Amino acid sequence: MHRAFTLALVGVDAAGLAVAFGVAYIIRFRLDLPLFRAEISGNVDFYSQIVYFLIPIWLGIFAVTGMYDEHNLLGGTREYALAFNAVSAGMLLVIVATFLDPEFIIARGWLLVSWALAFLLVSTARFAVRRVVYHLRTRGLFMASALILGANDEAISLAQQLHGWKTSGLDVRGFVDPGDSDGGRIFRNLYILGRLKDLDRLVEELGIEEIVIATSALSRDQLVDIFRSFSAQDLIRLRLSSGLFEVMTTGVRIREIAFTPLIEVQPVRLTGFDRVLKALLDYSIALATITLGLPLFAAVAIAVRLDSPGPIIHRRTVLGLGGKPFDAFKFRTMRPDADAVLASRPEIAQRLSVKGKVKRDPRVTRFGRMLRALSLDELPQAFNVLRGEMSIVGPRMISPAEHEHYGQWDLNLLTVKPGITGLWQVSGRSDLSYEDRVRLDMNYIRNWTIWLDLQILIQTIPAVLFRRGAY
Repeated sequence: MHRAFTLALVGVDAAGLAVAFGVAYIIRFRLDLPLFRAEISGNVDFYSQIVYFLIPIWLGIFAVTGMYDEHNLLGGTREYALAFNAVSAGMLLVIVATFLDPEFIIARGWLLVSWALAFLLVSTARFAVRRVVYHLRTRGLFMASALILGANDEAISLAQQLHGWKTSGLDVRGFVDPGDSDGGRIFRNLYILGRLKDLDRLVEELGIEEIVIATSALSRDQLVDIFRSFSAQDLIRLRLSSGLFEVMTTGVRIREIAFTPLIEVQPVRLTGFDRVLKALLDYSIALATITLGLPLFAAVAIAVRLDSPGPIIHRRTVLGLGGKPFDAFKFRTMRPDADAVLASRPEIAQRLSVKGKVKRDPRVTRFGRMLRALSLDELPQAFNVLRGEMSIVGPRMISPAEHEHYGQWDLNLLTVKPGITGLWQVSGRSDLSYEDRVRLDMNYIRNWTIWLDLQILIQTIPAVLFRRGAY
């Protein structure tokens, strides 16, 4: 299946490159844009011949840079970064060729537009393919059969994570107990299928492709035996849990000290150039929002005051980086007697303690309901971004009262700034359970790239327009 999928991706990439080169030719030589008038004229046959050579060469660069490596396929925003690097390398190769051969003259405008379109089309195609595969996985297709090696609390946590994340690609068939258990169900419909001595038989009978090891469940000798049996097999992939994945979400790196590989836990998720990119994105969008949105800010402020008495801005105390509390700004959407209303409606208070928000909340004003539906109540948080307390994209804000719902996961959720939008925002917002919100936020922290932030920003637009989970 992997080979067929890779071949299909090669075909998709080739089609994307062909379209990019063709559209770039039309833009450069047929639209008569002022930007390109000073450049050389184009010959259709000449550029057609170039494309015939460039497509296989660029596909080769894609392969060399890892775009068809199964470890990188369906990897989310990591594929965008690889696509950007590969397309840039292809363009650089053409530029070098023009320097080496003075007679090889190519329009810089065509090359520049080709580079931009190639990245856009290849990335879009990868996104579309990934969505198709994710959809198939929710229906039980395109999955790899897996066993969890271990039957302790960590193994159950692993099963919970993999079972809850339908797009993981792993179809967990059950557990293998390294101890002396007699079997039985230990998580939903998953059972202990055998002991370590039965592992070879289970792998063959169930067609197992992946073994996920709960490292805290096995002794060192047992781990060594597992590696001796399966690490050299091409058809079986071994995956090890860190044993402390609630701690290690911030990011780890392996350093060799005295010829010994040691895992070093990073105290924060974003460091170095990543932090610079994140700051540039945050401050540029926040400044643009405040500068261009001043008329909207003023109109909303007037409407809030006319709709009901009380302050225009509501300050909500939440936990920021490192658990430090701060006031997050929002346009007020509730009645001034909201606390009294809540005290008189214990059933509402009960639902709030479970989900954080409820539909048809009687405390919300008429205008406040519209602000929430359009997410306009969150506009003042752009000032929190400028103050360094929030990010444009990040995990969901956690209030001190909600803190207990997150348990041990707060070790990681508080290692980055909360965001105005995030994976939770584009995946259902208030319709999500706390468990789903935590899972999405943990996924964001583990896999952050600047491309992921850009993807979430793009997905936020339809999420707001269609008001998914907004109330």
